[in-house]
Amino acid sequence: MKKILFLPLLQMQSGHHQVAEALMDLLKNHTDDFTFKKIDLLSYTNKSLEKVITNGYLNWIRYAPETYNLAYKSFFYVPPTKKHSFKWYEPLFLKKMEQLIAVEKPDLLVCTHGFPSYLLSKLKMKGKCDLPIINVYTDFFINSVWGREGIDLHLLPSQEVKAKLSRKVPNQQLIVTGIPVHQEMTKTFTRKKHTNRLKILLSGGNSGLGGILKLAEELKLSTHLDFLILCGNNKKLYDEIHSWDLEHIKPLRYLSSRLEMNQLYEEVDAIISKPGGVTISEAIQKKLPIFVHSALPGQEKINLRYLKSQNLVFELNLTTPLESQLLRVLTDQKKMNGWEYAIDSYQQGMELEKPEKIVDLIESILDQKTSSKQSRLVRYSSPLRI
Repeated sequence: MKKILFLPLLQMQSGHHQVAEALMDLLKNHTDDFTFKKIDLLSYTNKSLEKVITNGYLNWIRYAPETYNLAYKSFFYVPPTKKHSFKWYEPLFLKKMEQLIAVEKPDLLVCTHGFPSYLLSKLKMKGKCDLPIINVYTDFFINSVWGREGIDLHLLPSQEVKAKLSRKVPNQQLIVTGIPVHQEMTKTFTRKKHTNRLKILLSGGNSGLGGILKLAEELKLSTHLDFLILCGNNKKLYDEIHSWDLEHIKPLRYLSSRLEMNQLYEEVDAIISKPGGVTISEAIQKKLPIFVHSALPGQEKINLRYLKSQNLVFELNLTTPLESQLLRVLTDQKKMNGWEYAIDSYQQGMELEKPEKIVDLIESILDQKTSSKQSRLVRYSSPLRI
C-alpha cells in the first residue's frame, strides 16, 4: 500500500489544511490503495516555534496590517529574477525535511503550502529526494516561495495561473483543477432563485479578524434581508450578536460537519466573505453570488485583485449602506447575468471532468515512479556468475 504525506506549514486551521483534507477524503472514498498522513512542518520542526510564529502572524495582521502587506509583497510576491534566501534557518528546515522523509517513508509528497514545496524542490535538485512531489495551490495566484524545479504535478486554480507558470516550467505537468474543495460541497449548476425574503450568509468571524462585528452592527437596521452570521469558535462574537435578539440576524456557532455547511449554502441566496481561496471556491461551487467586505493583508488582497478582474465577486463599499448595495446587485438581472457568465467561464477552464480524476492523476504518477525504479534495477543489476 502506498503512503502519501500531505504537507501544510502551520498547525493553525487554514485553507492549507482544508485543501489537504479535501484531497485525503477524496482519495479515501475512491481507492483503497493509499494510506495518508498530514504533518504541519513547523510543529514537526519545533512546537514552540510554531506557536510563536502563529501568534506573531495573527497579531501582525491585527495590529499592523499595512506593514504586513508590504512585507508579504517584498518577500512572497517578488519578481522571478529575485532569488529567495532563507539564510540561517534554511539548513535547519532542510535537515528536518530529510528527517521527516526518512522516518515516514512516503511514496508521494503533496504540498499545500509554498515553504514545504520550496524545501522539497531544493532537496530534489541536490539529489537528496527522489520522491514525486505535487503542488496544490490554495490561492488564486502562486507566490514566489513555491518550489518549481523538480515538481511532478501542479494542481492549479485557473487558466490565467497556468499560462504564467507554463512559461517558467514548460516541461512539467500543469492541470487546472480550481482550488480543491471537499466533495461534500456538492456542485450547483443553476443559481437558486428564492421567492421569499433573501437570506445572506456572512462568514469570516472565526479568527476575530476582518471587522465582522462592525459589519454586523450595521445590519441591525436592515429591513428587507435576513442574515446568518458564521461566528466559528469566536464565542465573544456569537454572544454579542445573540444578545441583540433580532429576528433577521442569527449567529451560528462553529459547524464541524461539511454536510451542514453544504446545506447552509443551499439555504442562502448570497455570501458576504473575505477573499480566502477555499471559501471563495466553495461559493463558486455552490454558484452563490459573492460580496467581499474586506481582505486581510497579503494573499487575500492579491486574491481580490484577481477575482475582481474576472468579475467573480462584488466588492462592497463600507461607506455606503450595505443593504442597498446587496439589493441593487441581487435584484438587477443584468448584473446577475454578467456574474453567472463569469462563473461559467471560470468553471469551463477546469481541465478535469470530475474531481475523482485527481485520483487517476496520483495513481499515474506513482505507477510511473514504480516503473522507473524497476527499469533502473533491471539496468544496473549484474548477471549471476556460476
